[in-house]
Amino acid sequence: MYTPYPENMMESVKKVEATRKERMSSEPRRLTADEKDALLKEFHPDYNPNAFAEIKVGPNKGEKAPLELAKLLHSTSRILKEDIDLTKIDYDVDVLVIGGGGAGASCAIEAHNAGANVMMVTKLRIGDANTMMAEGGIQAADKENDSPVQHYLDAFGGGHFAARPELVKRLVMEAPDAIKWLNDLGVMFDKDEEGRMVTTHGGGTSRKRMHACKDYSGAEIMRTVRDEVLNRKIPVVEFTAAVELIKDEKGQAAGAVLQNMETGDYLVARAKTVVIATGGAGRMHYQGFPTSNHYGATADGLIIGYRAGAPLLYQDSIQYHPTGAVYPSQILGALVTEKVRSVGAQLVNAEGEAYIHPLETRDVNASGVIRECREGRGVDIPGGQKGVWLDTPIIELLGGEGTIEKRIPAMFRMYMNYGIDMRKVPILIYPTLHYQNGGLEIDGEGFTKTIPNLLVAGEAAGGIHGRNRLMGNSLLDVIVFGRNAGKKAAVKAKDVELGQMNLDHIKAYAEELNAADVHTHDVSPLLLPKYARHER
Repeated sequence: MYTPYPENMMESVKKVEATRKERMSSEPRRLTADEKDALLKEFHPDYNPNAFAEIKVGPNKGEKAPLELAKLLHSTSRILKEDIDLTKIDYDVDVLVIGGGGAGASCAIEAHNAGANVMMVTKLRIGDANTMMAEGGIQAADKENDSPVQHYLDAFGGGHFAARPELVKRLVMEAPDAIKWLNDLGVMFDKDEEGRMVTTHGGGTSRKRMHACKDYSGAEIMRTVRDEVLNRKIPVVEFTAAVELIKDEKGQAAGAVLQNMETGDYLVARAKTVVIATGGAGRMHYQGFPTSNHYGATADGLIIGYRAGAPLLYQDSIQYHPTGAVYPSQILGALVTEKVRSVGAQLVNAEGEAYIHPLETRDVNASGVIRECREGRGVDIPGGQKGVWLDTPIIELLGGEGTIEKRIPAMFRMYMNYGIDMRKVPILIYPTLHYQNGGLEIDGEGFTKTIPNLLVAGEAAGGIHGRNRLMGNSLLDVIVFGRNAGKKAAVKAKDVELGQMNLDHIKAYAEELNAADVHTHDVSPLLLPKYARHER
């Protein structure tokens, strides 16, 4: 008998199998708006009052932020007591792109295409980014039965009507061109025999507009844009972190202080325009959640932008992806792409009940998983964890034998590495910290509103998705707003005249912390998660 799980878990698997035939004939109903709101308020981590602190200084003073982020905002600069010689210029460019993911690469390509002298700097390697971790697909309304207007309504509603309309408009209107751009660069999208894009549903979508590359869409997109950067010979300074922005006496962004991650040496980069594309914050492990994020996702861009005077937006809103791996422990927090549910898998509790529609929005489904576990309908896992089942064998019954290996091969391989055949048994999931819905506030053109010549693109920007993001809109976001930032930064750089560079804002921030009676021995940005450190 095939028994990949401990005995108690296999007993629960039998209950899942016993209800499968009935569940195939009737999906759970969609929740009403009132039911969704009630579920979120009771179970979503964003509503946990003990997980947030008041911001004491800066543009968002008086607002709340996750405890871990507030701690970094209340920390002092890494270079406060360092003697940084700003007259010694190590790099001098038109456009400085901070970050090596999909947004940074797209930005650099378009800035280069516009004739700008552009350079990328990244604390790890180009491609070490959440873009690489994305799996399920990228949205675009480019089919006959769809439209950007419908995409707008889905995205705006899915974000609880909190997104900035001008940003959502750019996201959806430029989506079809983003797909064409990627396809022309060589992204190997799933296509049918006639060469038409294969599209599927995602949570909260009213049309099938998810374009995918099996279930490693982000890796394929990152491979392609990274190759384009390298083929164009755009300079990429790797293993070098931006630790503070530099401004001039006019208050303009004028570059960044960089730190070599291997030697610790500081370098000065001067730039006429600066783009923050540093990605997410999953490695902060808000509220102790595991994360699907890459190793360097520590909110660096938010910290250096905020200390320079750029306000945050929705910094208290985090996306917990409902289906993170919870068993076996070796892959705790790894993303189980929403595409698994798009092709038919159902969320099922320990009693074999499909308790919620599998394609509710992510925040609703995450709250549902947490509810089932808290109220005793979760599966007990060795080590004290709990989870619910994602019934994957139903995929083969609905779509035919071989569907899993064809449509979600990366998921299949990940679980087979641990002797779990998802074609035969369901898999166990629990929410994983996946995405920062908030970030630095930008206008419709991608510029920050308080610091001239500073742009933000990708996950470091706030306002594009409101307080919840739909599947496939993050890969779209990094391409649309990355490309836009590159174009705008290149044009703007032609007219910029930089004055004398300074780091006065760092001293001013330290004085504000002191005046607010906030004293800490911590420094920020974090750069690497705490468990990466060896010092005591």
